[in-house]
Amino acid sequence: MRRYIQAVWTSIQRGRSPVSGAERAALSRLLQPVLPSRAVRPSDLILWAPLAAGLGAAVYLSVPAEPGSVLIPVFWLAAFACVLAVPLFTAKPSLMAAIVLSACALAGHAHVQGRTLSLAPPVIEVSDRARTVTGWVERIERRGRSGRVLLRVQTLERADVAPFRVRLRINTETLTPGDGIRINAVLSHPRGPAAAGGYDGARAAWYQRVALAGFSISQPQPEEIAGDESERAFLGWRWRLAQRISDAAGPNSGPVIAALLTGERSGVTEAHAEALRLSGLGHLLAISGMHMALLAGGIYFAARWLIASIEPFARAHDPRKPAALIALLAALGYLLLSGGAISTQRAFVMAAVMFTAILIGRRAVSFQSLALAALIIIAFSPQSVIEPGFQMSFAATAALIAVYEAWQRWRMTRDMADYGWFARVQAAFTGLAVTSLVAGSATGLFAAFHFQRMAAYGFGANLLAMPVFSFWVMPAGVVGLLLAPFGLEGLPLLVSAAGMDIVLAIATWTSSLPGAAMPALAPGGIVLGLYATGFALATLGRGLVRVAGVPFAAGALGLWALQSPPDMMITSSGVLVSRSLSAESGEPGDWQVSDRRRGRFETGVLLQRAGTGLSAAPRGDYACDPLGCLVVTAEGLRVAVSEHPASLEEDCVRADLVVARGTVSAWQKRRCAVPVLDDAARAELGSAEFWVRDGRIIRLRGANDGSAARVWGRERGS
Repeated sequence: MRRYIQAVWTSIQRGRSPVSGAERAALSRLLQPVLPSRAVRPSDLILWAPLAAGLGAAVYLSVPAEPGSVLIPVFWLAAFACVLAVPLFTAKPSLMAAIVLSACALAGHAHVQGRTLSLAPPVIEVSDRARTVTGWVERIERRGRSGRVLLRVQTLERADVAPFRVRLRINTETLTPGDGIRINAVLSHPRGPAAAGGYDGARAAWYQRVALAGFSISQPQPEEIAGDESERAFLGWRWRLAQRISDAAGPNSGPVIAALLTGERSGVTEAHAEALRLSGLGHLLAISGMHMALLAGGIYFAARWLIASIEPFARAHDPRKPAALIALLAALGYLLLSGGAISTQRAFVMAAVMFTAILIGRRAVSFQSLALAALIIIAFSPQSVIEPGFQMSFAATAALIAVYEAWQRWRMTRDMADYGWFARVQAAFTGLAVTSLVAGSATGLFAAFHFQRMAAYGFGANLLAMPVFSFWVMPAGVVGLLLAPFGLEGLPLLVSAAGMDIVLAIATWTSSLPGAAMPALAPGGIVLGLYATGFALATLGRGLVRVAGVPFAAGALGLWALQSPPDMMITSSGVLVSRSLSAESGEPGDWQVSDRRRGRFETGVLLQRAGTGLSAAPRGDYACDPLGCLVVTAEGLRVAVSEHPASLEEDCVRADLVVARGTVSAWQKRRCAVPVLDDAARAELGSAEFWVRDGRIIRLRGANDGSAARVWGRERGS
């Protein structure tokens, strides 16, 4: 070491570099992943364009108040001006990139805002009176005899203009998609979020063009409906095909096999769906890149082998190109058959890009194809950028492509031809394990952000189930699907169902283990935004940009860890959800509710988002009388739940907060020394979360804070 230091010092004194050329080259290769590039390549802009456009769309969808419509032309003109300015900054690549991405963000905001306003439904007054609806059944969500239907409306009683769709709770036993029906139903505007930051049903309904939702008070009667014959016929055929596949595969796994092949999930039991979710295998039910790869990829390799076996043709032509065309058509058919969910659309675009690349002799799998898929989906469905399916689907694919590219670079240094069959099989199973680990890691935190729970044993369940699913369930199912037009689907579907029985057994066993589902506190929007930014930088970036993703992700996790759950919640129906001090330990006890009959759905959502891992809570041992209850929370806040107006005056004296049933006049509220949440106040606020310190409310957040002022929330009157 002493001689080395002396040699380095001598080189410096003589004006020479102490590092040899070979050493400099090795050091350059070592540091290349973290060194900044000298220029911005066009391919980099293609990668970041959908992220910028998605950011612009997400800003519009997330702000608490509706932006003025004047922003639409302003932002389009600004985006166009940015595009015109690009040639002026070609000598400054970084500035040029900033201008291009700014144009994408402005265009994303303007596009989603314009699309949102264009979907405005007709203004329809709602009441408690039933009205007659006629239309045809577009989709069925069946749970036993009852369920929900999405109805394409033809006429609506007491409405000048019929809405495009309504959603109804109805007896679905005799219905199939495409049926024309007449029914009497009580309708209202779609409900908003059950908790602040939660799923907003009104927003989802707006983009699905569902103007009203409700329940039927009569049995559906057949009705002759004109129009949409082709679409109705296709949906009816798809439903019958799903039922046929389910019947052929057997009662246990049949509905799951039908969901995998046709996207029709109404027959999947809640027990199976919950077991798959808790075990980390819920992604099997959502037709995504894996399903598309197994179906289209399997057809591609089978077609390539068959074409290659025709020697005269194979000698004159490349068998890969006609095989890619056949697989592309199969992928398109699968997209149409499965119903075209966001994850399926992304998977199809990726498959289409890949097979088109084979047809024109280009690289098939790359971040560019993923970016193209994202841009296409944002163009046709910009509101999907804030949905869990979009984020988790693209996160998993981006992580897998990053790992695949790293593996390809490693593979170039190895001669796989020298590997024996055992090594190849081992490599295949290793690839499945790595795929499960990478995809699970990429989507795990997004799932926790959106659904407030993580599958503790997800990696193990995927490691056990994915070989069975990939090499047994899907191949046999695809063969059965292809043979269905000839009536020969029975045996392949039974084989597929036998494999699916094993997968369901793994899911059931894994989900029953202690601690299978780890609850998580719902984070704020800033946490999700920071983590998504860090994830994008780490997977898509180059050089120091990739390294910069780490502090973003770490900062998001740090903020998440610092967040505290609410100390008390009140549903819009007036149910108090709180904790009292334990008499034994002096610490906050278990969560309790003031009423188990009302507001059960909202109570479950509030408890879940508070990170409790509970879907319900027992009724509290409160001090109650026929007029109401007085509750002292663990934080010392006294809350009166008033069931009768006669108790209001006394409650105002002895409580810090009054939750009153019915309407309290403005005069009575002014006389009361403490806040009063009556029916009107709770309807305006929505379910509420409270943070309490030393018997004082320091923070209040209502479910309607971020949605009532948006276009999809105004019609609810919330």
